[in-house]
Amino acid sequence: MQNLLTLIVDPHGSALSERMVGAVRDALALAGAKVAKPDWLDQGIACDIGYERLSREAVIKAAETALRGAPVDLLLVDAENRRKKVLVADMESTIIRNEMIDELAEIANLGPGIADITRRAMNGELNFDTALRERVALLKGLPDDLLDRAGSNIKLMPGASTLLRTLKHHGVYCALVSGGFDHYTRRIQAELGFDEQQANHLVVTFDKLAGTVREPILGRDAKLQAMQRIATQQGVTDADCLTVGDGANDLSMLLAAGMGIAFRAKPNVRAQARLNVRHGDLTALLYAQGYRRADIIGRA
Repeated sequence: MQNLLTLIVDPHGSALSERMVGAVRDALALAGAKVAKPDWLDQGIACDIGYERLSREAVIKAAETALRGAPVDLLLVDAENRRKKVLVADMESTIIRNEMIDELAEIANLGPGIADITRRAMNGELNFDTALRERVALLKGLPDDLLDRAGSNIKLMPGASTLLRTLKHHGVYCALVSGGFDHYTRRIQAELGFDEQQANHLVVTFDKLAGTVREPILGRDAKLQAMQRIATQQGVTDADCLTVGDGANDLSMLLAAGMGIAFRAKPNVRAQARLNVRHGDLTALLYAQGYRRADIIGRA
Protein backbone atom coordinates (compact mmCIF):
# COMPACT_ATOMS: atom_id res chain seq x y z
CA MET A 1 0.00 0.00 0.00
CA GLN A 2 1.13 3.54 -0.74
CA ASN A 3 0.13 5.02 2.63
CA LEU A 4 2.08 3.87 5.65
CA LEU A 5 1.72 4.51 9.37
CA THR A 6 5.07 3.87 11.03
CA LEU A 7 5.06 3.25 14.78
CA ILE A 8 8.39 3.88 16.52
CA VAL A 9 9.54 3.80 20.16
CA ASP A 10 12.76 4.75 21.91
CA PRO A 11 15.12 1.75 21.51
CA HIS A 12 16.22 2.24 25.11
CA GLY A 13 12.69 2.61 26.52
CA SER A 14 9.49 0.59 26.59
CA ALA A 15 9.06 -1.95 23.80
CA LEU A 16 6.51 -1.71 21.02
CA SER A 17 4.43 -4.85 21.55
CA GLU A 18 2.42 -7.02 19.19
CA ARG A 19 -0.63 -6.10 21.27
CA MET A 20 -0.08 -2.37 20.75
CA VAL A 21 0.37 -2.78 17.01
CA GLY A 22 -2.71 -4.99 16.85
CA ALA A 23 -4.75 -2.42 18.75
CA VAL A 24 -3.75 0.31 16.30
CA ARG A 25 -4.50 -1.88 13.30
CA ASP A 26 -7.94 -2.78 14.69
CA ALA A 27 -8.67 0.88 15.41
CA LEU A 28 -7.85 1.87 11.83
CA ALA A 29 -10.10 -0.88 10.49
CA LEU A 30 -12.96 0.19 12.75
CA ALA A 31 -12.53 3.77 11.52
CA GLY A 32 -13.12 2.55 7.95
CA ALA A 33 -9.62 1.97 6.61
CA LYS A 34 -8.46 -0.92 4.49
CA VAL A 35 -5.47 -2.15 6.50
CA ALA A 36 -2.48 -4.33 5.60
CA LYS A 37 -0.72 -6.81 7.86
CA PRO A 38 1.91 -5.28 10.17
CA ASP A 39 5.43 -5.18 8.73
CA TRP A 40 8.04 -5.13 11.47
CA LEU A 41 11.11 -3.08 10.58
CA ASP A 42 12.73 -3.87 13.92
CA GLN A 43 10.92 -6.16 16.33
CA GLY A 44 9.88 -4.30 19.45
CA ILE A 45 10.99 -0.92 18.08
CA ALA A 46 9.44 -0.04 14.72
CA CYS A 47 6.56 -1.33 12.63
CA ASP A 48 4.78 -0.26 9.42
CA ILE A 49 1.02 -0.54 8.93
CA GLY A 50 -0.19 0.06 5.39
CA TYR A 51 -3.64 1.62 4.98
CA GLU A 52 -6.08 3.08 2.46
CA ARG A 53 -9.37 5.00 2.49
CA LEU A 54 -8.74 7.07 5.63
CA SER A 55 -7.54 10.65 6.07
CA ARG A 56 -4.27 11.46 7.82
CA GLU A 57 -6.14 13.16 10.64
CA ALA A 58 -8.41 10.16 11.16
CA VAL A 59 -5.43 7.78 11.16
CA ILE A 60 -3.61 9.72 13.87
CA LYS A 61 -6.75 10.08 15.98
CA ALA A 62 -7.55 6.36 15.80
CA ALA A 63 -3.96 5.34 16.55
CA GLU A 64 -3.59 7.73 19.49
CA THR A 65 -6.85 6.48 20.98
CA ALA A 66 -5.72 2.86 20.65
CA LEU A 67 -2.32 3.55 22.24
CA ARG A 68 -3.81 5.34 25.28
CA GLY A 69 -0.91 7.68 25.82
CA ALA A 70 1.90 5.17 25.30
CA PRO A 71 5.20 6.83 24.23
CA VAL A 72 4.99 5.86 20.56
CA ASP A 73 5.82 8.13 17.62
CA LEU A 74 3.30 7.98 14.77
CA LEU A 75 4.68 8.93 11.36
CA LEU A 76 2.57 8.99 8.22
CA VAL A 77 4.84 8.40 5.24
CA ASP A 78 4.58 7.47 1.56
CA ALA A 79 5.97 4.17 0.37
CA GLU A 80 7.20 5.78 -2.86
CA ASN A 81 10.64 7.41 -2.78
CA ARG A 82 10.87 6.64 0.91
CA ARG A 83 14.63 6.42 1.24
CA LYS A 84 16.16 9.84 0.76
CA LYS A 85 19.45 10.65 -0.93
CA VAL A 86 20.39 13.76 1.07
CA LEU A 87 20.25 14.54 4.80
CA VAL A 88 20.33 18.16 5.96
CA ALA A 89 20.44 18.30 9.75
CA ASP A 90 20.30 21.04 12.33
CA MET A 91 22.92 20.55 15.03
CA GLU A 92 21.92 21.99 18.42
CA SER A 93 19.21 20.09 20.31
CA THR A 94 19.12 17.78 17.28
CA ILE A 95 22.45 16.10 16.51
CA ILE A 96 23.81 17.23 19.88
CA ARG A 97 21.85 17.72 23.08
CA ASN A 98 23.29 21.16 23.77
CA GLU A 99 22.51 24.74 22.79
CA MET A 100 26.08 26.01 22.61
CA ILE A 101 25.40 29.70 23.21
CA ASP A 102 23.66 28.66 26.44
CA GLU A 103 26.73 26.59 27.36
CA LEU A 104 28.94 29.64 26.75
CA ALA A 105 26.65 31.81 28.85
CA GLU A 106 26.66 29.35 31.73
CA ILE A 107 30.45 29.13 31.85
CA ALA A 108 30.67 32.94 31.68
CA ASN A 109 28.12 33.29 34.51
CA LEU A 110 25.80 35.40 32.40
CA GLY A 111 22.68 34.08 34.09
CA PRO A 112 19.57 32.36 32.72
CA GLY A 113 18.52 35.26 30.48
CA ILE A 114 20.35 33.97 27.40
CA ALA A 115 18.76 30.52 27.73
CA ASP A 116 15.31 32.12 27.88
CA ILE A 117 16.02 34.13 24.71
CA THR A 118 17.18 30.90 23.04
CA ARG A 119 14.00 29.09 24.02
CA ARG A 120 11.76 31.89 22.73
CA ALA A 121 13.70 32.23 19.46
CA MET A 122 13.56 28.49 18.80
CA ASN A 123 9.81 28.50 19.42
CA GLY A 124 9.39 31.31 16.90
CA GLU A 125 8.45 33.99 19.45
CA LEU A 126 11.46 36.15 18.56
CA ASN A 127 13.21 36.98 15.29
CA PHE A 128 16.11 34.54 15.06
CA ASP A 129 18.68 36.95 13.61
CA THR A 130 17.93 39.67 16.16
CA ALA A 131 17.95 37.21 19.05
CA LEU A 132 21.30 35.78 17.97
CA ARG A 133 22.91 39.22 17.70
CA GLU A 134 21.61 40.18 21.15
CA ARG A 135 22.94 37.02 22.79
CA VAL A 136 26.32 37.16 21.06
CA ALA A 137 26.75 40.81 22.08
CA LEU A 138 26.66 39.70 25.72
CA LEU A 139 29.78 37.59 25.11
CA LYS A 140 31.90 40.60 24.09
CA GLY A 141 35.30 40.72 25.72
CA LEU A 142 35.33 37.14 26.94
CA PRO A 143 38.49 35.09 26.22
CA ASP A 144 38.21 32.89 23.14
CA ASP A 145 39.32 29.79 25.10
CA LEU A 146 35.75 29.87 26.39
CA LEU A 147 34.76 28.23 23.09
CA ASP A 148 36.80 25.10 23.78
CA ARG A 149 35.74 24.99 27.41
CA ALA A 150 32.10 24.97 26.34
CA GLY A 151 32.90 22.41 23.64
CA SER A 152 34.05 19.94 26.29
CA ASN A 153 30.42 19.77 27.45
CA ILE A 154 29.02 18.60 24.09
CA LYS A 155 26.93 15.45 24.27
CA LEU A 156 25.70 13.70 21.16
CA MET A 157 21.99 13.05 20.86
CA PRO A 158 21.20 9.33 21.29
CA GLY A 159 21.24 7.60 17.92
CA ALA A 160 23.35 10.28 16.18
CA SER A 161 26.34 8.03 15.46
CA THR A 162 24.12 5.18 14.25
CA LEU A 163 22.16 7.54 12.01
CA LEU A 164 25.28 8.91 10.31
CA ARG A 165 27.03 5.55 9.98
CA THR A 166 23.97 4.00 8.41
CA LEU A 167 23.21 6.81 5.99
CA LYS A 168 26.84 7.07 4.88
CA HIS A 169 27.00 3.29 4.41
CA HIS A 170 23.99 3.53 2.11
CA GLY A 171 25.45 6.37 0.06
CA VAL A 172 23.47 9.31 1.47
CA TYR A 173 25.06 12.77 1.31
CA CYS A 174 24.94 14.29 4.80
CA ALA A 175 25.16 18.00 5.60
CA LEU A 176 25.18 19.75 8.97
CA VAL A 177 23.55 23.19 8.67
CA SER A 178 23.29 25.12 11.93
CA GLY A 179 22.22 28.51 13.19
CA GLY A 180 24.90 27.98 15.83
CA PHE A 181 28.65 28.39 15.41
CA ASP A 182 31.12 26.79 13.00
CA HIS A 183 33.60 26.30 15.86
CA TYR A 184 31.34 23.42 16.87
CA THR A 185 29.92 22.26 13.53
CA ARG A 186 33.47 21.59 12.29
CA ARG A 187 34.05 19.40 15.33
CA ILE A 188 30.82 17.44 14.91
CA GLN A 189 31.43 17.09 11.17
CA ALA A 190 34.77 15.45 11.87
CA GLU A 191 33.43 13.25 14.67
CA LEU A 192 30.38 11.89 12.85
CA GLY A 193 31.47 12.05 9.21
CA PHE A 194 29.18 14.70 7.75
CA ASP A 195 30.13 15.57 4.18
CA GLU A 196 29.89 19.30 4.84
CA GLN A 197 28.99 21.83 7.50
CA GLN A 198 27.69 25.39 7.46
CA ALA A 199 27.09 27.68 10.44
CA ASN A 200 27.61 31.16 11.83
CA HIS A 201 31.11 32.40 12.59
CA LEU A 202 31.90 34.12 15.88
CA VAL A 203 34.29 37.04 15.37
CA VAL A 204 37.44 36.90 17.54
CA THR A 205 39.80 39.87 17.93
CA PHE A 206 43.09 39.60 19.84
CA ASP A 207 42.00 36.37 21.57
CA LYS A 208 38.74 37.96 22.72
CA LEU A 209 35.18 37.41 21.53
CA ALA A 210 34.16 40.55 19.65
CA GLY A 211 30.49 40.16 20.51
CA THR A 212 29.52 39.85 16.84
CA VAL A 213 29.01 37.19 14.19
CA ARG A 214 30.11 37.42 10.57
CA GLU A 215 27.25 38.60 8.38
CA PRO A 216 25.00 37.44 6.85
CA ILE A 217 23.55 35.35 9.67
CA LEU A 218 22.63 31.79 8.80
CA GLY A 219 18.98 31.55 9.82
CA ARG A 220 15.71 30.10 8.54
CA ASP A 221 15.99 31.23 4.90
CA ALA A 222 19.66 30.28 4.68
CA LYS A 223 18.92 26.75 5.88
CA LEU A 224 16.34 26.29 3.14
CA GLN A 225 18.75 27.72 0.57
CA ALA A 226 21.46 25.34 1.79
CA MET A 227 19.15 22.37 1.31
CA GLN A 228 18.23 23.50 -2.20
CA ARG A 229 21.87 24.14 -3.11
CA ILE A 230 22.94 20.73 -1.89
CA ALA A 231 20.09 18.99 -3.72
CA THR A 232 21.10 20.71 -6.96
CA GLN A 233 24.76 19.82 -6.47
CA GLN A 234 23.86 16.18 -5.81
CA GLY A 235 21.61 16.04 -8.87
CA VAL A 236 18.43 15.38 -6.90
CA THR A 237 15.27 17.32 -6.03
CA ASP A 238 13.82 18.61 -2.76
CA ALA A 239 11.66 15.47 -2.75
CA ASP A 240 14.84 13.39 -2.34
CA CYS A 241 15.89 15.30 0.80
CA LEU A 242 15.45 14.42 4.46
CA THR A 243 15.66 17.35 6.87
CA VAL A 244 15.61 17.32 10.67
CA GLY A 245 15.56 20.05 13.30
CA ASP A 246 13.86 21.28 16.43
CA GLY A 247 13.50 25.06 16.13
CA ALA A 248 11.52 27.69 14.26
CA ASN A 249 14.55 28.46 12.09
CA ASP A 250 14.32 24.88 10.76
CA LEU A 251 10.69 25.10 9.63
CA SER A 252 11.27 26.22 6.05
CA MET A 253 13.55 23.30 5.26
CA LEU A 254 11.31 20.89 7.20
CA LEU A 255 8.29 21.90 5.14
CA ALA A 256 10.10 21.98 1.78
CA ALA A 257 11.86 18.62 1.98
CA GLY A 258 10.41 15.36 0.75
CA MET A 259 10.65 14.19 4.36
CA GLY A 260 11.00 16.84 7.08
CA ILE A 261 11.09 15.58 10.65
CA ALA A 262 10.72 17.80 13.70
CA PHE A 263 12.84 16.10 16.35
CA ARG A 264 11.87 16.67 20.00
CA ALA A 265 10.86 20.07 18.75
CA LYS A 266 9.51 23.24 20.31
CA PRO A 267 5.67 23.40 20.56
CA ASN A 268 5.23 25.90 17.73
CA VAL A 269 7.38 23.76 15.45
CA ARG A 270 5.58 20.52 16.34
CA ALA A 271 2.28 22.18 15.48
CA GLN A 272 3.42 23.01 11.94
CA ALA A 273 5.61 20.06 11.01
CA ARG A 274 4.10 17.12 9.13
CA LEU A 275 6.26 14.54 10.91
CA ASN A 276 7.22 14.62 14.58
CA VAL A 277 9.54 12.44 16.64
CA ARG A 278 8.88 13.12 20.30
CA HIS A 279 9.88 9.84 21.96
CA GLY A 280 12.36 7.96 19.79
CA ASP A 281 16.04 8.73 19.32
CA LEU A 282 17.65 9.73 16.03
CA THR A 283 17.42 6.18 14.67
CA ALA A 284 13.72 7.01 14.20
CA LEU A 285 14.83 8.85 11.05
CA LEU A 286 16.02 5.52 9.67
CA TYR A 287 12.80 3.68 10.42
CA ALA A 288 10.80 6.55 8.92
CA GLN A 289 12.62 5.80 5.66
CA GLY A 290 11.94 2.08 5.87
CA TYR A 291 15.37 0.94 7.01
CA ARG A 292 15.23 -2.44 8.72
CA ARG A 293 17.30 -3.77 11.58
CA ALA A 294 19.67 -5.55 9.17
CA ASP A 295 20.27 -2.26 7.31
CA ILE A 296 21.31 -0.30 10.39
CA ILE A 297 25.01 0.09 11.16
CA GLY A 298 26.19 0.22 14.74
CA ARG A 299 22.86 0.11 16.56
CA ALA A 300 23.45 -0.88 20.21
